[in-house]
Amino acid sequence: MTVRPEINELQRRMALEIVGQEQIIESLVVGILANGNILVEGLPGLAKTRAIKALSNNIEGDFSRIQFTPDLVSSDITGREVFYPAEGDGKGVFKFIKGPIFSNVVLADEINRAPAKAQNALLEAMEERQVTVAGVTHKVPELFMVMATQNPAGQEGTFPLPEAQMDRFLMHISVDYPDEEAEANIIRMVREEMSQKKKNVVKTKTEQVRTSQATIFAARDEIDRIPVPRVVEDYMVDLIFATRYPQRYTYELKSYIRIGASPRASLALDRCVRAHAWLRGQEEVKIENVKAMIKSVLRHRIMRAERALEHNISSDEIISDILCLVRTPR
Repeated sequence: MTVRPEINELQRRMALEIVGQEQIIESLVVGILANGNILVEGLPGLAKTRAIKALSNNIEGDFSRIQFTPDLVSSDITGREVFYPAEGDGKGVFKFIKGPIFSNVVLADEINRAPAKAQNALLEAMEERQVTVAGVTHKVPELFMVMATQNPAGQEGTFPLPEAQMDRFLMHISVDYPDEEAEANIIRMVREEMSQKKKNVVKTKTEQVRTSQATIFAARDEIDRIPVPRVVEDYMVDLIFATRYPQRYTYELKSYIRIGASPRASLALDRCVRAHAWLRGQEEVKIENVKAMIKSVLRHRIMRAERALEHNISSDEIISDILCLVRTPR
């Protein structure tokens, strides 16, 4: 028996907290089902943090938030060894005090406001699911996900994320302004929330309906069994190779791309399209699943050339060109 209805219910509960951002809700759920880390980018005030909290509030597990600032150091993220002196003449001992990285869901808020040394503290946990402090390795929880927010590059006080770290995010979700109807609904929703707070109507964690970790693991098992037809596999590979060998298509495309996507992008796309297909009740992956997920998977993995930067050509525009140039199977 499938657990899809329970995951669909998770999406519905999240939609009660986030208005006008259905695409973001679906992407966050795809991310946790695909067992990956997610980067969410958008201007301040676009509910990036709220969207991530909506996911963490509705699943079973621990949540921690790390506010990235210029003075953040690695031990603020991973934890540290603390010396405890013994009473009398006995020897003291060092004990490891875990940092916020050891939660099930970790929000790295405004990750590009901290220097590279602090950003790199996330790398081992994101990729290896473990943290090494003072030569000792500590495992993170089995259900583990880093969701980072960042402000657009170029804003004052931001530090670009290293390319190696960018590639370790399964998806890069871009948040845009809501439409007029959604914005009006946001006003009404926040007004109602303020009214409920004044009445002291606040649900505790025990009162909230939360999706269990067992349900998420069961969903992942089902997703692993979703087949990907050979024609869809070939299409995914063609899209990735177009970022590496753009000269096969047009000179203009070649002039926009400095470095294409690595094999890690192919693996990420495969995981995301299977989760996306499962979430929509499909028995196998289709071309439309690939087209739905390709920008979230590739937008942070394509390094733009000088010409693209000069003409303000975004990664999304480059991916759109690739989708037009690469033949779609019939």
